Amino acid sequence: MRDIRWASDVKYVLIASLAGLSIGFVGTIFHLASDRLLKWHEGLFAQAPLALALLGSAALSAVLVLVATQLVRRYAPEAAGSGVHEIEGALESARPTRWKRVLPVKFVGGILAIGSGLVVGREGPTIHIGASISAALAQLFRLGNVDRNGLVAAGAAAGLAAAFNAPVAAVLFVIEETRRQFPYTFWTYCGVMFASIGATVVTQLIAGSRPELEMATLEVPLYMLAAFAALGALMGVVGVAFNAALVATLDKVDIIHGHHPWIAPLGVGAVIGALIIVMPEATEGGESLISSLIDRVFTVETLAAIVAVRFLTTLVSYSIGAPGGIFAPLLALATVFGLLFHALLYTAWPTHFEGHHAAFAVAAMAGIFASSVRAPMVGVVLVAELTQGYNLLLPVLITAATSHLLAQLLGGEPIYETLLKRVLKRDKGREPPPSPADARVPLELGPDPGAPPVDGPSGADRRDG
Repeated sequence: MRDIRWASDVKYVLIASLAGLSIGFVGTIFHLASDRLLKWHEGLFAQAPLALALLGSAALSAVLVLVATQLVRRYAPEAAGSGVHEIEGALESARPTRWKRVLPVKFVGGILAIGSGLVVGREGPTIHIGASISAALAQLFRLGNVDRNGLVAAGAAAGLAAAFNAPVAAVLFVIEETRRQFPYTFWTYCGVMFASIGATVVTQLIAGSRPELEMATLEVPLYMLAAFAALGALMGVVGVAFNAALVATLDKVDIIHGHHPWIAPLGVGAVIGALIIVMPEATEGGESLISSLIDRVFTVETLAAIVAVRFLTTLVSYSIGAPGGIFAPLLALATVFGLLFHALLYTAWPTHFEGHHAAFAVAAMAGIFASSVRAPMVGVVLVAELTQGYNLLLPVLITAATSHLLAQLLGGEPIYETLLKRVLKRDKGREPPPSPADARVPLELGPDPGAPPVDGPSGADRRDG
């Protein structure tokens, strides 16, 4: 019996590794395809007169966004947005994971949405794609309930690892973000690690091993740490305000969708397309923007303008229902806040703060992650892996901890928890009650009639042994 148990445990880790390898391949292709479409879109009007470029870019973005949102509305409504809250809902048995329709819609719709220039990130789609691929493998191998949920969480981690080339942050994401839902056992934890490793290896084989946002940062002297605590307080307020504004925007757009479902996608897409020509800093997910902002010098007024416009474009881009995440847009928004905060300090004390603009940008990323997503350690490790700024761990941790604390004092809730509650409240009573089989197996992964019993040696009721 012990040998059967060990064989089942090893099989589970192998399946998780297979999931990671598959997700790394699909996620990297998704990343490259969306980047290619965006570059083609931008370059198409590079030599055109300004009026023609504005009109053409606005029209193209509007069409891409409309197609992406209509794919979601018609075939897979749960593919809207990042999908992280859908995964958490599935792990709680509150939401289904219909992987057969989510996979193609999230992949194609995500490429169109990101390629249009919308202020959405690729990490949300890859996380949702990763969970869906794992759901398919769980059905293929007829896993029991605990292993099934563990594999779905591992797939989500692998998706994050593939999106950002950040395997350690991906593991922490499951531990910190899904701490209430994750079926924590020795083997499911191993599955998360091996899935993240597999995804990262494939991503680096295809796209290279260079960090996504590598930047040079100076050592921060101890006397400057108080400034990072102040930055953390600012990002705590910003994160709570962003979450509240996002929910309010979603509610407003839902009203518009109820009467004319095509108006918001066309309007937002057209505005984004025009901004790509006249103010590209206010568009796109933000990865390339972060690097360009660090390398350029902006006035305080310019940074303030970018903050204001990008805050609005992030809200409306996410709210129209296209597939896309908020990690990257949040990081880009935080970068501008960090640079603006540093610019104000530098104006007052140029001698002390000269050359430290990148440090404040990096710390602000972790700060907004802590206050909006409410996963401070994920934020700290993620920005370290993205930027290679390991010499900034202390100021980054101070910023994240202060931001996390202030967000709690202000009554802020984690954004994905808020989004899940909103979806459950909105959909309550819309769908017919699930059948007994659906209620028992909410992930669309129900074992076939010939599958092993859920409490048998398949590992469905697996313990740490």
